[in-house]
Amino acid sequence: MEALSAADVLIADPQVIDVVRAHARASVDMPAQTVTDEASKTVGTPEVPVLRDTANLVMTAARGGKRVVRAVLGDPGLDGNAADEMLACATEGITFEVVPGVATAVGVPAYAGVPLRDGKGADVRFVDARTASATCWSEVGASEVTAVVSTTLDSVVAAAGELVSAGRKPDTPLSVTVAGTTTRQRTWTATLGTVGQVLKAAKVLPSPDGGQPVIAVVGERSAAAQRDRLSWFESKPLFGWNVLVPRTKEQAASLSDQLRSYGAVPSEVPTIAVEPPRTPQQMERAVKGLVTGRYEWIAFTSVNAVKAVREKFEEYGLDARAFAGIKVAAVGEQTARSLIEFGVKPDLVPSGEQSAAGLLEDWPPYDPVFDPIDRVFLPRADIATETLVAGLIELGWEVDDVTAYRTVRASPPPADTREAIKGGGFDAVLFTSSSTVRNLVGIAGKPHNVTVIACIGPATAKTAEEHGLRVDVLSPEPSVHKLAEALADFGAARRDAALEAGDPVTRPSERRPGSRRRARS
Repeated sequence: MEALSAADVLIADPQVIDVVRAHARASVDMPAQTVTDEASKTVGTPEVPVLRDTANLVMTAARGGKRVVRAVLGDPGLDGNAADEMLACATEGITFEVVPGVATAVGVPAYAGVPLRDGKGADVRFVDARTASATCWSEVGASEVTAVVSTTLDSVVAAAGELVSAGRKPDTPLSVTVAGTTTRQRTWTATLGTVGQVLKAAKVLPSPDGGQPVIAVVGERSAAAQRDRLSWFESKPLFGWNVLVPRTKEQAASLSDQLRSYGAVPSEVPTIAVEPPRTPQQMERAVKGLVTGRYEWIAFTSVNAVKAVREKFEEYGLDARAFAGIKVAAVGEQTARSLIEFGVKPDLVPSGEQSAAGLLEDWPPYDPVFDPIDRVFLPRADIATETLVAGLIELGWEVDDVTAYRTVRASPPPADTREAIKGGGFDAVLFTSSSTVRNLVGIAGKPHNVTVIACIGPATAKTAEEHGLRVDVLSPEPSVHKLAEALADFGAARRDAALEAGDPVTRPSERRPGSRRRARS
């Protein structure tokens, strides 16, 4: 990550480009890797020299004084042809450093729950089936080493046959992992003699995707009884689930991170856009009032309210010191966290329900003896509830109820996302407010009935039901993280029920008509 963040030029393998790009600077140069199209050549036309290989791209950039990062799939010393590229740089006198990575043949078994060695020790042999010689197969087949075979889905049966022919027992355990370390990962356990039948029974062979790479581990460590206990990745509660997160982009990040920790693939679809108020004068007067001592309290009910005030502060050249002498209240853990990031520690966060009602339960009544000022600044959205204002007035406070930002319906998502929503392509959707329900249905349509609907609270659930949706998961607390946790619990219970019944573990989206056929194609 340090190397990527300092790169002037980034040249990455196609399989890793989306991952590494996120850690590079926005200004990083990413030259295209040009390949001559043989079919487009015209007879008699002289071939124009092109930069065909990555070594030339690396050296061209390095000669220009650029800091170049060459990102490869796996480990530079074991995967691909990085050694040839390093040698080319050395020949040209270009200095380089190597950052060791996790080799595919090591990382995939680890994610499949197949350790290659244990306390007793064992010899491990790595075999590339595409280039393995007859001597290599004979050596591995005649021994009891743990063999890690890099091959393809439609060639794994032939590789197993090579080992049996060389002397390995047909009942030797074997595991086969496809799409290893991704949320599309699938692992099958068999033996050298039964692997063909197992893959056919699983309906993955024959397949038009038979050319995709797989890692096969041959030896006792790939036994099914052991993998059942060690398969930590594929047994995550939401493994492979496509989960729709309809929130503003800023609010979706931490929730998406939590969903990934459960094995899910989050898709952030903004349903609400945040815009400045149409008339900013009221907000400007209130912020100036903070500095001049007009308020005893300021109450933040959302992350967006904090963001709106912070932006005004920056506009006037102010910072968190302007809050000196003012009591600060916050509703919700995310709101409190955003204040702390700004340099402000909230004086009051509801001890119970994280809502306007919860805040009012803990809010002190106005006392003219102890409170020199009787006024509260409440920056909020243009569609916010009046509950907090009415409750503060009842407690004896004067309230400046100020529109700090407007929430408007976001633009519709891309056509393929809309189709996935309506066609059952998503396994679950998280609704964090009634407005996210209304806005998602408004801009993209109603989620398919196979999609698991998870709601943050009773009011949101009621809105979902009014729109004809079946609510499957209800968060025990009005917290986005508790909502994600509740969905994970639902997924774990669903997985356990399938295993107990002896059924295959499937995702909700695989229940829709035709989904299995499309998944195989």
